[in-house]
Amino acid sequence: MSPKIPRDISGNDLIKLLIKFGYVVVRQKGSHIRLSRSVSNSEYHITIPNHDPIKLGTLNAILSDVAEHLKISKDEILKKL
Repeated sequence: MSPKIPRDISGNDLIKLLIKFGYVVVRQKGSHIRLSRSVSNSEYHITIPNHDPIKLGTLNAILSDVAEHLKISKDEILKKL
């Protein structure tokens, strides 16, 4: 059974987790923070809302994107939250 997506994750908590996966903070505009990850001559960008908590649908979409890019399951990311 896969772990449930937590409903109390803030933008800062998610950013700290993504930094462990090799992302770096590039810029911030208002309440949205842009992270990048460089892999073999290509860059991958993702924008994280700096909200507390992040809405469940938004968090799910971000986790799906990151899991697809890292080629791991979403469950592996959730275990580290």
